[in-house]
Amino acid sequence: MKEFDPGDAPSIASITDQVRVLAVGMPAASIHFLGDTAVFIGVEENAAIVNEAGEVSKVAIHGGAVLCAASDGKRIVTGGDDGKVVALDAKGEATVLATDAKRRWIDNVALHPDGAVAWSAGKTAYVRSSKGDEKSFDAPSTVGGLAFAPKGLRVAVAHYNGVTLWFPNMAAKPEFLEWAGSHLAVTFSPDNKFLVTAMHEPALHGWRLADNRHMRMSGYPGRVRSMSWSVGGKGLATSGADTVIIWPFASKDGPMGKEPAMLAPLQARVSMVACHPKQDIMAAGYSDGTVLIVRLEDGAEILVRRNGSEPVSALAWNAKGTLLAFGTEDGDAGILEF
Repeated sequence: MKEFDPGDAPSIASITDQVRVLAVGMPAASIHFLGDTAVFIGVEENAAIVNEAGEVSKVAIHGGAVLCAASDGKRIVTGGDDGKVVALDAKGEATVLATDAKRRWIDNVALHPDGAVAWSAGKTAYVRSSKGDEKSFDAPSTVGGLAFAPKGLRVAVAHYNGVTLWFPNMAAKPEFLEWAGSHLAVTFSPDNKFLVTAMHEPALHGWRLADNRHMRMSGYPGRVRSMSWSVGGKGLATSGADTVIIWPFASKDGPMGKEPAMLAPLQARVSMVACHPKQDIMAAGYSDGTVLIVRLEDGAEILVRRNGSEPVSALAWNAKGTLLAFGTEDGDAGILEF
């Protein structure tokens, strides 16, 4: 594999020597920060908790593959092929929240700021409120993604041919947003005005929630597996191309009739994106193992990690935006104090 050549980008600054290499010893499916503690969720069985001194401790969370994870900054909730929904705190204590009665795989999880948790198994989505009340909803087909709306207790359930907006605490009929195809991930914009899904085909689809108007967001060479909202929800950064694609959401029409920005091109596909929580910058991981920090305003780049490994599979900032952690499919991991 070709080494990163500074001649490819003469203006690029490098801070690779400031990265602390971590011995997590497993491929990372995702990373979540609980305060300044980085938690690497493995693809099988374990999580690795990294304290501020860089010491790694392993915790068993599932009896098989870990299929999904979500965090609210206080705890991480995961789902596994063992049919369990598990919560993990910063001390490394794992608690089983639910076990599917039929031992079906837990494909998706989501967390609400008030402590409610949602998960899905097969066609059924479940919500448990912060008070412990549990409700369920049967989607028309297997649930592809779950997301809580930023305001109120409303859950977006992605499935084949669209998304259902479900209000677990109301008798009102769920609202159906139709679009042909398989929808595999779903996200609300931070201002609650838009809903976007990543599809099985190489495209996103969006709806403006005020009038359910469609937003077609296509043209990707590969499937979009990572999405991240920039600070204030002004843009949605995505993987799936050999540049970071950022769709504009600052106006009331979102990306309708507008071209996305394309930043940080490389001879490799973007595999992970993570926008900074407080500034107009983001981190991007690539299929060749490169990690860049990119300024959204002008596309200026800083090299965090050189290429030469398997794809970057996990990327996350802490809530203050002072720490960036990454993990790869072959088990390399690192953390940068930014």
